[in-house]
Amino acid sequence: MKTLSDVFEHTLKDVYYAENAILKALPNVIESAGNAGLKDALKEHLSETKTQVATLKKVFKSIGAEAKGEKCDAIEGLIKECEGVIDEAKGAVARNAGIIGCCQAIEHYEISRYGTLREWAKALGHDEAHQMLGDILDQEKAANNKLTALAVESVNKA
Repeated sequence: MKTLSDVFEHTLKDVYYAENAILKALPNVIESAGNAGLKDALKEHLSETKTQVATLKKVFKSIGAEAKGEKCDAIEGLIKECEGVIDEAKGAVARNAGIIGCCQAIEHYEISRYGTLREWAKALGHDEAHQMLGDILDQEKAANNKLTALAVESVNKA
């Protein structure tokens, strides 16, 4: 990578890989959740993630690049951590709280990536990509806020 455009496209491939990895991992997380509100929030986010993958394809198209992923070690580690928490947590309360914590770590990663990508798109004059990446960023922030509310209002009280 030599230019901002290079690092933008590289990071876009990284986040595309990450979203697809999340799509594969979320069904197991949903199945493992023992709180109805948490299950519902995760199901909603699964649906939202599918839409985000479609939006990312449009982002790639808008910059004249092929939509393809590049292995993201960060998301692999975060998903592995979540799988470990699910396996190790023997109590429903611990499992639900652990799932929320792991999912928020993933959301925070996505928020940081989409915030950066949005600003790089703006700097590069990719106005359409800037708007779409901003929309995904807003969705990720909302998902994180929903997880926080679930934790505070329900799961942590249990």
